[in-house]
Parts: sequence; C-alpha cells; structure tokens
Amino acid sequence: MSTHQELSNVKYLSVRQAAFIGVGAMVGAGIFSLLGAAGEVAGAAVWLSFLIAGVVAVLQGYSFARLGARYPSAGGLLEYVAKGFGDGHLTGITAWLTYLANAVVTAMVAVSFGDYAAAVFADESAAWAKFFAVLIIVVMTAVNVVGSTLVARAQTLIVYVVLGILVVFSIVTIVNLDPELLAPSGYPPLRDIVSSVALTFFAFLGFGIITFTAKDLERPSRQLPRAMFLALGIATTIYLAISLGVFGTLPVDEVISSGATAIAVAAQPTLGDAGYTLMAITALFATAGATNAGLYPAAGLSERLVDTGQFPPVMGRRLRGRVPVGLLVQAAACLALVLLFRLTAIASIGSAVALLIFMLVTAAHFRVRGETGANTAILALAIAAAGVVLLTFVFTDLIHEPASIVALLAIIALSAGIDIAWKRRSAPV
Repeated sequence: MSTHQELSNVKYLSVRQAAFIGVGAMVGAGIFSLLGAAGEVAGAAVWLSFLIAGVVAVLQGYSFARLGARYPSAGGLLEYVAKGFGDGHLTGITAWLTYLANAVVTAMVAVSFGDYAAAVFADESAAWAKFFAVLIIVVMTAVNVVGSTLVARAQTLIVYVVLGILVVFSIVTIVNLDPELLAPSGYPPLRDIVSSVALTFFAFLGFGIITFTAKDLERPSRQLPRAMFLALGIATTIYLAISLGVFGTLPVDEVISSGATAIAVAAQPTLGDAGYTLMAITALFATAGATNAGLYPAAGLSERLVDTGQFPPVMGRRLRGRVPVGLLVQAAACLALVLLFRLTAIASIGSAVALLIFMLVTAAHFRVRGETGANTAILALAIAAAGVVLLTFVFTDLIHEPASIVALLAIIALSAGIDIAWKRRSAPV
C-alpha cells in the first residue's frame, strides 16, 4: 500500500468532534451539582459568576490554543509545560498531578452517574449507585480501547442529546421566568459574586482535555484553536442560560435546598413531573459523556510521557498490541476511588489542582511566547485570573475543610514522590 493510500485511510477527528469531547467533559456533573452551592454564595447572581468563570476559562483557552497550534502533540498540556520548563522534575510532577487529578475528577463524575442511575432505576440504593459508577467506568474504558473515532462518535451523540434537552429547558424556563427573582437589588456584594467563581469555574475544567485531541486532528495547528473556542463558547452560553432559567424560576432558598436536583425541580413548574424525569435522564447522559471524555487522554498522555522519560516504559505499552496500559491504570485508579473513598469529601481538590496546573502551563508559555506569537498581556492576565480564582478558592472554601487541604497536599506530595523515585531509578549509573 502506498504512503498516500495509508494516509487516506487514517481517520481524523473534525473540529466539531474535538470540541464536543471538551463540551462533554465540561457539561458533566458540574452544572447539575453546583448550582445550589454557588447560590449559597452568589444568590441569584450566579449567572454573573458563570460569566466571569467563562472569561477566566477563555483566557486559559487562548494560551492553550496558541501552544496547541505551535506544538500539537498527544501529550497535550504536558507537552507545553515541557517546552517551557524542560523535562526536569517540574514537568514530571505536573505530569503525575495531571494524571492523578484527572482520575479524581473522572471518578467523581462516575459517582454522580451512579447516584443519578440509582435514583432513576433503584430507589437511590447506595449499593446500586456503586454498581452503576463501576459499570460506566468499565463501559467507557472499553469505548476508549476501541479508539478515538468511537470516543468522538459516542461523545457527539451524548453532547447532541444533552445540549438539545438543555436548550429546550433554557428556552422554556427563560420564557416563563420571573424578572423580580433576578433583580440586581437582591444580589449579594460583589466580593461574594467573585468568591463564587471558585465554584462555577469547576464546570469549565474539562476544556483542557481538548489539547489531547491534537494527535487525532488532520491539521491541529488550525483546528485545535477552533475546537477550543467553540467548546468554551457552547459551554459558557449553556451555563448562562441554565443559571438564568433556574434562578429566574425558583427563589434562591429553593435552589439551595434542591441541591443537585435544582435543574430538575426548575423544570417542574412548566414541564411537570415529566420535566423532572427528563432532566434526570439528561444528567445520566451528561455524566456518562464526562466519564468518557475524562478517560480519553490517558493513553496518548502516557505514551507521550514515556517517550520523554517522565513515565516508566510500562505505562506506554499496549496489551496484545491494542489495549493501552496507561488507560487501564487510569481506569483502575478511578475504580479504586469509587469503591474505597467518599469522593464528595475531596470534590474540591480536582478544581484546585487543575487551577494550579493551568497556571504552570501558562507560566511555561511565557518562556516560549516568542515561538507561539502569543500576546504577553493576555498571558499575564490569564495567570493572574487563575491565581485569583485559586486563592479565593483556598481562602473561602478549603480553609474550612482541613481534610481537603490534607488531601490536596497529599496529591502534590505523591506526585513529587513518584517523579523523584522514578527518575532516580532510571538515571544512568
């Protein structure tokens, strides 16, 4: 077979498919579970909190898109850190942080799927919730083993279903909303609205996964930035619409008391009980998609980091020439977290670690901005914005949760320990 024929048989992702992997990762458990928590801080101004969080995410997206256009790689954002800081301990620690944090966030999403599935099918049984969480991890691992094309197709279907239902929900609730419930006179002080950005930003964390699609794009230098901004645009628009619809339909106290089911409760006044059930099913699709997207980077990331000496060679192997060990290890870590820990106790850790990683990526970008052509002021603003969100998060949320602070420090220490141990063992004598 000629080289031209071989290339013509390669199946690439489209911009839309790459964007939908990011949308699927973002519009997952976050929007269904954090409206009540954000409402406690920002009141009916949660839509403003989402808008600010979207701006912070777009600033990070600008940095990632410029890097991705210049350095397209299966290593995604870890490739960018290496370009700026070399292949030393900082890059290695960041690699393990990314791997571990992604396992935590993916496991959290799987638990959310299990909770919703148990509520719909098993009278909220805790044992069945665990079973459904394990099941979705196993199923989505199998989807990822088949390959990126199936991942993209599954994600596209899931995102179309989720976005379609959420658009209908947004239109119905916004058309029937009560403007008095959204009146600025009832908003809390600006500092409280800014504080809530630490919560709403969690709903945007999945956009970083788009950087790992570079290996599956035909022209990544052009397509990756488009996919990044398309995904962020879709997510920000849907978050704004949902927050306006929910807080324009229900009083703040009712949103807070409804917790994770706030969207479903807001659908009841106009759509009745069928609306509640419809939104619960939507949550199942959304969390399934986020689990799928969360597992997607594991194989390519592991193989790339083996090539650069950051991961042990075993992480880059494929069993029977097909099944990536890096993906299996990630899935096993997710299963262990689901079965052994109460993930709600460390739910905030994924957000804190991700913000730290985003700041490191953009700091690395500063060192190579001459090669990417990025605007220095925008990069500085991106670092500052992420830093403000992280500090706000630490001093408004984590400071009141000693267990979460311990868990955050433990993940950082574990990442550093694994990297130091591996590099000492692999160093030439």
